[in-house]
Amino acid sequence: MILFDGECPMCRAYTQAFVKTGMLDAGGRAAYQTDMNVCPLIDKQRAVNEIALVNLENGEVTYGVASIFKILGNAWPLFAGLFSCNPFLWVMRKVYAFISYNRRVIIPASESGNSYNYQPTFKLHYRIAYLLFTWFCTGCILTVYVHLLTPAIPLGNAYREYIICGGQIIFQGIIITTFAKTKLWEYLGNMMTISFGGSLLLLLPLALHRWFVLTPLFFSLAFMAVAGLMFLEHIRRTKLLKIGWTMTITWAFYRAMLLVVILLLG
Repeated sequence: MILFDGECPMCRAYTQAFVKTGMLDAGGRAAYQTDMNVCPLIDKQRAVNEIALVNLENGEVTYGVASIFKILGNAWPLFAGLFSCNPFLWVMRKVYAFISYNRRVIIPASESGNSYNYQPTFKLHYRIAYLLFTWFCTGCILTVYVHLLTPAIPLGNAYREYIICGGQIIFQGIIITTFAKTKLWEYLGNMMTISFGGSLLLLLPLALHRWFVLTPLFFSLAFMAVAGLMFLEHIRRTKLLKIGWTMTITWAFYRAMLLVVILLLG
């Protein structure tokens, strides 16, 4: 039986996929919020941080990427050697930890998600790594996309979008420390997920540009539509964080202020 985070949509999805593909029995998955006591040998805090796979016959427990590779290796014996290769395991453990320790800011839990006795451990270096990753990817996509907005939006230097994105992290970080310092890293993680998600949506009009001749107006409208969705998602997530409207107002103010500056300087 694999014990997953019942408040994590990603965890629900991939463990359900294990069941649907026959890698696990129909009763081979359970949320740790309800079935943590299935085995007395489980390290409960570790099971919250790293998905636990329990052998119900002998009580053996594996965690994290080892649990996933045990399931995949059993289903695909051809890859068993790869799954036991130490360099590959080291890399995948880091990838798994990067996602697992940021999963609640990638897709936030419901309002009742923090009521369970055990919560994912916060690790600052993984959160900083996530902020840097999303900052770089967002800046990279926007740097390409802004060329489709000209002449409506003047082109800047090669680093403008990276500076704007990084500046918002600093700006919003300063604001939230004035009234909700304990939620600084949680908020910044959510905010950068919104930015990263918005940039991924812009890949669709970028793809259309390769196949069709479209006007800057189309790409400007697409950008505005994505910005509107980001605004609504920001409202939803700040409600879950219970930090009021301040961060949404400053988030919108920062973007509007920079747009005015760019237009004036252009």
